[in-house]
Amino acid sequence: MLNFTYYTPTKVVFGKDTVSKVGELTKAAKATKVLLHYGSERVKKTGLLGEIEKQLDAEGIGYVELGGVVPNPRLSKVYEGIDLCRKEGVDFLLAVGGGSVIDSIKAIGYALADEEQGDVWDFYNYDRTPKACMPIGVVLTIAATGSEMSNSSVITKEEGGVKRGCNTDYARPVWAVMDPTLTMTLPEYQTSCGATDICMHTLERYFSLPGSMEITDSIAEALLRTVMKQAKILMKEPDNYEARAEIMWAGSLSHNGLTGCGSDGGDWACHRLDHELGGLYDVAHGAGLAAIWGTWARYVFDAKPERFAQLATNVLGVTPKETVEATALAGIEAMEQFFRDIKMPVNLRELGVNPTDEEYKLLAEKCFKTTGPLGSMKKLMTEDMEKIYRAAL
Repeated sequence: MLNFTYYTPTKVVFGKDTVSKVGELTKAAKATKVLLHYGSERVKKTGLLGEIEKQLDAEGIGYVELGGVVPNPRLSKVYEGIDLCRKEGVDFLLAVGGGSVIDSIKAIGYALADEEQGDVWDFYNYDRTPKACMPIGVVLTIAATGSEMSNSSVITKEEGGVKRGCNTDYARPVWAVMDPTLTMTLPEYQTSCGATDICMHTLERYFSLPGSMEITDSIAEALLRTVMKQAKILMKEPDNYEARAEIMWAGSLSHNGLTGCGSDGGDWACHRLDHELGGLYDVAHGAGLAAIWGTWARYVFDAKPERFAQLATNVLGVTPKETVEATALAGIEAMEQFFRDIKMPVNLRELGVNPTDEEYKLLAEKCFKTTGPLGSMKKLMTEDMEKIYRAAL
């Protein structure tokens, strides 16, 4: 077990009809002018945005709107939000949506709190470190990234197709309203991508070379079993409230630091490898993770096969084989079968990506340039990253 700090300041208001609390939560945060940030027009068509506006009006709180956030949220939209907030004197940020909207609003928050008034991309390009963030509230409509309780934000810069993350505790939301009924109208593909992302946030922390705790492992394994069970239920019963609720809460727990306590923080190679896929090909994050995970796992499992075997037996129901290595490989196959069961890709072809030789090299070079040696299970160099990308086809 390694030392750790566990910090989760976000107030969570969870359950049916909790959207009715948005006005009082915003007032309690002493907001006077709010940015309502969202993605598609779905939040208007469902009446969600109108309900939030009605509550803000009742509390005497002003607001401006900015929609149009897309998956792999764009830097250009962040710039648009920064300009709007400065013009309108916004002092509180409210994300109405999923991970992309929350990541976008965190970037806006960094910029608005930046005393230097520099380029917000500096924080994502690792040229500067944020020192503050404007307060953020969340009304969650997609269970996936866990951004509603995490310190993470990932933004894509259109020029060069560069996707980068910035992680600081300053950007943890003040509060998050989580009503599982808001996720019932999601397309099947988005639901499956979300479940995959939740599993991967847990697996990234689970696969740590040094350090582990029995209690943390047990929490992570139970979370994985729950998400896998409920995701399969939602394939047949998309309006199943209990399944939606289980997955929504699992999404927050998977990425607020809980499942990494006692380890070195995890591996995160798959996330970094997928960031380059998302930046270059604009693929859905969850689908990209599913497409790369099995290849990564087979590339690194021999560094700690007993860890992969533990996943196989404790989570995936694999009967122990003649060797630890055989059990580990059977577990990797079982995890890929779960992805197939929820209609996720397990290779780049199924993801709809077929890189050229030049693109394989570009993906690996960009990844290494950003992170240097990558991963906890094995330290991956540029040539390792390229081999994984190629083998994933």
